[in-house]
Amino acid sequence: REGYRLLKQRGSFYFHVDFREVHYCRVLLDGIFGRECFINEIIWAYDYGARTKKRWPPKHDNILLYAKDPGNYTFNVEDIDRIPYMAPGLVGPEKAAKGKLPTDTWWHTIVPPGGKESTGYATQKPLAILKRIVTASSNPGSLVLDFFAGSGTTGVAAHQLGRRFHMIDNSPEALGVMAKRLSD
Repeated sequence: REGYRLLKQRGSFYFHVDFREVHYCRVLLDGIFGRECFINEIIWAYDYGARTKKRWPPKHDNILLYAKDPGNYTFNVEDIDRIPYMAPGLVGPEKAAKGKLPTDTWWHTIVPPGGKESTGYATQKPLAILKRIVTASSNPGSLVLDFFAGSGTTGVAAHQLGRRFHMIDNSPEALGVMAKRLSD
C-alpha cells in the first residue's frame, strides 16, 4: 500500500516472489492496484542449484509488474537489452544482428556463490536482471525504490544507469552488505 501511495503517476511496481507465494501476492496486489493495472508476469528461469527427484525441480521465480496508470507508464522499449534469436536464419542477417526484445520469460543464471558478482548474500539477484528492469521502467534522474533491497543490487543498477535510489531492508545483515557494496 505504501509503495502504491509513493508511486509516481507514470510509475511501475515490480514484485519478485517465488512460485509458492505468487498466486496469493497477485490477488493482494490486484486489490491494491486494481486488476486493470496488472501489466505482466515475468518468469525468471535459471538452471542452477539442487534438484529434487520427487517432482519437477522448481527453477524459476515470478516477477509481477503493475503500473499505477496502465494507459500511461514508463516503458523504454528501445533501451532494453536485446537477446539473440534462437533461429537467426529465419529472420535474416539484419534482424539477427540486432537481436530481439526479451519476452516475459527471462533465461538468466543466478549469482553463483563465489562468483565475481557475489556478495555472499543468500538471495542476491543478478545485476543484469535489475538493470533490465530499471532501464525499462525509469528514466535517467528518476527515483528507484526497493522496499526489500537485500544485497542492494537494485541500488547498484540504478546508480550505474544514472538513476537516484532509496534502498530499504529490515535485516541487519542486508544493511551491512548494502553499506559495503554501495560504498565501493
